[in-house]
Amino acid sequence: MELNKFLNEVCPLIKDYGWAYYFAESTQKKGQEKGLDIFSLYFLGRGGVMGDVDPPMVIAAFGYFNPRVITQMWTQGRQKINPREAATLYFQCAEIFGEEHFAGIENLEEFNAACEKVLGAADATSLMLFAGAKAMPLSENVAGRAMQLISILREFRGSAHLLAVKSVGLNTKTAHFLARPNDFAMFGWGETDIPEITNREPELLAAAELLTDEIVMPAYSILNDNERKLIVNVMNEISEILKGEN
Repeated sequence: MELNKFLNEVCPLIKDYGWAYYFAESTQKKGQEKGLDIFSLYFLGRGGVMGDVDPPMVIAAFGYFNPRVITQMWTQGRQKINPREAATLYFQCAEIFGEEHFAGIENLEEFNAACEKVLGAADATSLMLFAGAKAMPLSENVAGRAMQLISILREFRGSAHLLAVKSVGLNTKTAHFLARPNDFAMFGWGETDIPEITNREPELLAAAELLTDEIVMPAYSILNDNERKLIVNVMNEISEILKGEN
């Protein structure tokens, strides 16, 4: 499978399903055991891979949220649980979700090996959130490990895309509004925050997408043809499984 075709097929799937456990019922239950609501666990769990850092670090790594939201959620959440502990808990949530949903998928061990091959080749320089996620220990359970790996690959492209957005001269608030206008308020922005859009901004976002591909391409290029096909096939099967539950 040609590399560009592979990326065009697999990256959207990783983006759509790498966060599948974030707000799952099982994740919510694990958070409640620590006195955390699902949103506090989201911020502390994702950002906690960087350790017990101050809010500006999390704001920089997340990119698209209103800084006030991150500051509030991070400050309140770290009073209940150490961010590093929350990160470990969040990876356990990914493991549980994978066990619950992916156990019947064939060739998961080979899928995991291919994903780990990509991560081994991925350069985490300047990709803070990905660097932290990449360093997290993985489950020995095959299905749980698969969910964890998909989530790390999502952080890889997400961090690369944030870097690309800044590199082409587009601010993250505008990029987020262009890409997901229906989610703008959910990320803490109000009507007065809606940016003015000209013909230039969509062009810059398109350029950022191409640059993102260039950033992640060396890591994925290490895969052989069979490994690329395997990853696509398994991700399509995961898509069908999770779509069927909605």
